[in-house]
Amino acid sequence: MKINKNYQKLEDSYLFSTIAHKVAEFTQKNPDASVIRLGIGDVTLPLAPAVVKAMNKAVEEMGVKESFRGYGPEQGYGFLKEAIQKYYASRNTHLELDEIFISDGAKSDVGNILDLFSQDNTVLVPNPVYPVYVDTNVMAGRKIVFADANEANDFLPMPDENIKADIIYICSPNNPTGAVYTKEGLKKWVDYALKNNAIILYDAAYECFIKDKNLPRSIFEIEGAKKCAIEFCSFSKTAGFTGTRCGYTIVPQELVYDGVHINKMWLRRQTTKFNGVPYIVQRGAEAVFSEEGQKQIQENIAYYSENAKIIADTLKAKGIYFTGGTHSPYIWLKCPNNMSSWEFFDYLLEKAQVVGTPGAGFGENGEGFFRLTSFGDRAKTIEAMERFSKLF
Repeated sequence: MKINKNYQKLEDSYLFSTIAHKVAEFTQKNPDASVIRLGIGDVTLPLAPAVVKAMNKAVEEMGVKESFRGYGPEQGYGFLKEAIQKYYASRNTHLELDEIFISDGAKSDVGNILDLFSQDNTVLVPNPVYPVYVDTNVMAGRKIVFADANEANDFLPMPDENIKADIIYICSPNNPTGAVYTKEGLKKWVDYALKNNAIILYDAAYECFIKDKNLPRSIFEIEGAKKCAIEFCSFSKTAGFTGTRCGYTIVPQELVYDGVHINKMWLRRQTTKFNGVPYIVQRGAEAVFSEEGQKQIQENIAYYSENAKIIADTLKAKGIYFTGGTHSPYIWLKCPNNMSSWEFFDYLLEKAQVVGTPGAGFGENGEGFFRLTSFGDRAKTIEAMERFSKLF
């Protein structure tokens, strides 16, 4: 028996454990300190009433023999897929029902989709980046190259014709930088993928925060994308499903590589390795797209967006460079006074009792930057920014 030695190539996942250790040490020494956490990208508002109502009804159905349901379709129930189809249609994007696959979250699918692709493929990821993109490919032993995202390009790198990649990761709005691609920017990536016979893995987990109708919320708004892209989305940030777990992946029928239909491959993979999302959860997800549900979740999204504006306005007033905030729950700021990411973390904790996430934890290009999240409580967000303002 031999282990997968690629796991030994993974760097220790020290970022959030180090943050937790530092905060615990600080609070132990300062028991009266009021620490405000703006670091973790988890939601704080509860599920929308329409979602809770739908889930309660589904629970009751499961308690009656006539309406009880056992194993469901691995790719998701028709009622939820139809709701997602209508959601995309409202933005002039047509999807076939068999192109929609329901899952327990975008994170799972972003990793699992790699089952379909050879180890020999070269992977291109932006730097800084959501660590899952890198780690899942390190586990598989693939070669990884990086797209240079930096202050000069507002953390929105464009294709480099000198780099040949087979699998391309794009996240827009981006985690951690909050940067959003325009249609023109995404078109360049689609053209690059088509030219190089590559595939784009497009993470749209934060699409609901985009307010400008001229900015794309799906890569399938771009001509040619159905021939070169897979899209992942989630109910976690859209509707507060971080603890409920539901997402979906769009695999177009037009995706064909080496004469093989990727849609059929993914269906085969899912029916073998995945047993589907619980019926109760899928009913809750369906309610997200109802008229009542949309109204309620938009109120939650507006709440988080206002928190982001409060953070962004503070940084503007202080003349601190940042990206994100306008169309994203994340604000990516340049550490003041040329501090390193961890120096700024310690400074902010010690002087203001505010916790964020050091940018260095997202890759080399994250050094000197810092991520704040708008997913917190309004009063605490205001208090955190008032403390921040007094420091600079």
